[in-house]
Amino acid sequence: MASRSLRSTVFSIVLISIVFPFAHAVTDYANVFIDPDRVVAKSFNESTALAQKTIAQWADSLSIGGPWSVTTKPVTPPSGNKHDYLSYAPYYWPDCSQAGNTTALSDEQARQQCTWVQRDGQINPTSKDASDIDNFETLGDAVLYNTLTWALQGSSTASANAVKFIRTWFLDADTAMAPNLNFAQMQGGPGPDDQSGTHTGVLDLKCMAKIVNGILVLRSGKSADWTSDLDGQMVGWTKEYISWLQSSPLAQREATSPNNHGTFYYNQLASLQILVGDKDGAKNTVQTYFNTLYQHQIDANGEQPEEAARTRPYHYRAYNLAAMITNARLGEYVGFDAWNVKSAAGANIQTALDFAMTISPGDDAAEELYPNVAAVGMCNSRFRMQKHKMETDFVSILTVYSGTLWGSHREIRQVPYATAQFGSCEAAFLRLGFFRGFWASSFLYFFCVFLHPSQ
Repeated sequence: MASRSLRSTVFSIVLISIVFPFAHAVTDYANVFIDPDRVVAKSFNESTALAQKTIAQWADSLSIGGPWSVTTKPVTPPSGNKHDYLSYAPYYWPDCSQAGNTTALSDEQARQQCTWVQRDGQINPTSKDASDIDNFETLGDAVLYNTLTWALQGSSTASANAVKFIRTWFLDADTAMAPNLNFAQMQGGPGPDDQSGTHTGVLDLKCMAKIVNGILVLRSGKSADWTSDLDGQMVGWTKEYISWLQSSPLAQREATSPNNHGTFYYNQLASLQILVGDKDGAKNTVQTYFNTLYQHQIDANGEQPEEAARTRPYHYRAYNLAAMITNARLGEYVGFDAWNVKSAAGANIQTALDFAMTISPGDDAAEELYPNVAAVGMCNSRFRMQKHKMETDFVSILTVYSGTLWGSHREIRQVPYATAQFGSCEAAFLRLGFFRGFWASSFLYFFCVFLHPSQ
């Protein structure tokens, strides 16, 4: 992006501050895990006040649609039990050329009578007929942001909302999900095996890490709403689901998937083991991931070959990076440092991020990569980034983070590098020209401060 005059720079900053008055649309991060004890300790300076306000706004916005339950979906799983989770494989489409029908088939008839074929990256809109996957993803965000809001601001409403959402989805007899994914990402077809789930469906519950994170915050902060009875019930449900994750042929196949599916499987299992108090098991789970799948996920130059082979490689690189980072965070929480673990090719998570930042997003959303930049680079002293040359086209940096424009990839890199050089999140953001009102209200800024214990 070409450099601009001071006048145009000031105009751009003012325009963006008017169009985006410190409010940000809810961001659904692919996955995240934050140390709950540090959240509850509230060891953040006043510069994060607006960022915390953004978190609270997201909590309020998400809560409007809750609570959610598997029993409210408009279709019934083949088991006949609406308590069973149900979703349809998003990239599968019907081929009814051999169905023998003489009249048009309904969507449900097509699911039972037609052959279903994969079109990678092309989402079949009828896959949304079963609403469980969308509801669960919203649930994960709602629990995370409401528990953060309670911990940071003391909002009893936020705590009550989070607990209500957890109870409705997992615990209340009339609405609870059965602890299995036997009908997740069904593909459809005329055969008996076509009316059951697939191993890819395990991915649907990847955001269990967010829900576990929220529960750990409630525990650590001793929320009056999260009683010992509820905690015991949730541990019981989780143990049943862990048993399914470790024994079901569907889940075991997902555990060996070489791409993001396998990475997210370990997010789920490790976080759930933490929830039930099995930190040794969680540590072993994280170590297993980094000793097996991870070893072949990053080439020497940082490319992720399994994700690069997909039809939307920018998206899938960012997606798998989020899962890798979450596994590293989970490992850190249970005493295993994975940040510098190298793949068989000699690369690590930072190498993969560095490479991903050099690739144009194409038709994908550029901002998918931003949380990964924040997680790996911002305020993280383990990565010494002073050696990188800084550039100062600060308008382009601002517009990159506001989501309004796509600047050059070198500009995204400046924030973590500048933070390492200038020693604090605030100094880095100001040095790079972020308008104070914008960056201070950004969740990324809160994330930056959160990652740096000295802030």
